[in-house]
Amino acid sequence: MLDGERIELEVTDPTRTLLQYLREDLRRVGSKEGCAEGDCGACTVVTAELDDDALRYRAVNACIQFLPTLDGKALFTVESLKSTDGSLHPVQQSMVDHHGSQCGFCTPGFIMSMFALYHNNPAPTRADIDDALSGNLCRCTGYRPIVDACRHMYTDYDRVELDEVGLIADLQDLRRNDGLSLELDQARYHAPGALAELAELYLQRPDAQILAGGTDVGLWVTKQLRELPALIYLGNVAELKRIDVSAEGIEVGAAVCLTDAFDAIEPHYPEFGEMFRRFASVPVRNAGTLVGNVANGSPIGDSMPALMAVSAYARLRRGDQQRELALEDLYLDYMKNALQAGEFIESIVIPPRADALLLRCYKLSKRYDQDISAVCAAIALRLDGEKVSEIRIALGGMAAIPKRALQTEQALLGKDWDESAIRTAMDDLGKEFSPLSDMRASAGYRSRATANLLYRFYLETRPGQALEAAAVNVFAVTA
Repeated sequence: MLDGERIELEVTDPTRTLLQYLREDLRRVGSKEGCAEGDCGACTVVTAELDDDALRYRAVNACIQFLPTLDGKALFTVESLKSTDGSLHPVQQSMVDHHGSQCGFCTPGFIMSMFALYHNNPAPTRADIDDALSGNLCRCTGYRPIVDACRHMYTDYDRVELDEVGLIADLQDLRRNDGLSLELDQARYHAPGALAELAELYLQRPDAQILAGGTDVGLWVTKQLRELPALIYLGNVAELKRIDVSAEGIEVGAAVCLTDAFDAIEPHYPEFGEMFRRFASVPVRNAGTLVGNVANGSPIGDSMPALMAVSAYARLRRGDQQRELALEDLYLDYMKNALQAGEFIESIVIPPRADALLLRCYKLSKRYDQDISAVCAAIALRLDGEKVSEIRIALGGMAAIPKRALQTEQALLGKDWDESAIRTAMDDLGKEFSPLSDMRASAGYRSRATANLLYRFYLETRPGQALEAAAVNVFAVTA
């Protein structure tokens, strides 16, 4: 659905992006291409989809969103905000009145991020506003006028509501009872509608590329110009879009976006909240999935250390067979994992919080928002009196894979949690890893910073004299 109209089109290339379709076919050129990798936000649009017969509005990056993944959804572009009498939407008028636009290239993307915030959150805090704008870059305004526009778009203008009743009815009418399959000349696109169908399809086509949010796979097409002859999209599998909270823990299905996964996990593990908010941007979190981030296995991915620290495990499926694998056992080497041909991650399970668990998660990066970590460390500790009864130290950026510091953990077990033990552990940690130097940090910086994070964790958790944990806002200075 686009502006109340049902759009039917013939797809010839399933990896064609939504942005290409908007600009080249529909001539909706308000959405811009700045980076083609989901970083700058100039292409931001808003989708709406049904969530238990209610609407969810999500700002997403059109530049890496493959066109067939919009099947069954409603779409809003900056052109959609135009009213019949020519008046501006409150979001637009507030930007004008508060001088939020200069060169104008980024402005449509900002408008759409603000549009999503306007309809999702009627009373945002300053932190909510900053988070909503984290995926939009501007080189002109310095952001203050845009933040002012966000604050005043609710109060200075008459409220504008969407016809949600009609939109829900339209989306209900678009619902498919079965999957979607496109057999094209040089490519195939499959969007199965059930888990069993997906498992059988992938067993038959293990060479196909599984597609969830596309925040990684999209870049393979836009940046690496790779051809993907067969895609299997997970977004229509209802069983994979569930989050189940039970005595077993929090189970997050493979098609659950990062936004929803983080919202479910944070109440149980609030220590992860800072990292969750600094994980990419809102449009990326709205599209990308937690399981997709885990399956990608990047050595600098932030979710894996956090999940490893709390003993999360993957539930795998191959055909009608299931097995479970601890997250740290999933990764074998750089971009190599323990999945068999035709096997995929069905869900991630985060166990219930252990009693008396001391937990921290630290992210070091050059920028606060939307930056890849130089180092990410998650540490979980349980004490028996003053002795270490359990400790898990999980690190990103220190090896070819996300990895636990098993030797350092073993050396700390049974020891008093004191200055002597932690100083020895800091030395052990430096010997256990041999990180690389790259554009984000040198090997020496990574080693020293990780040891210092372990010491910080000790200072925040030492018995009887723990320092109050401060919000982590560390800007790495590479050596």
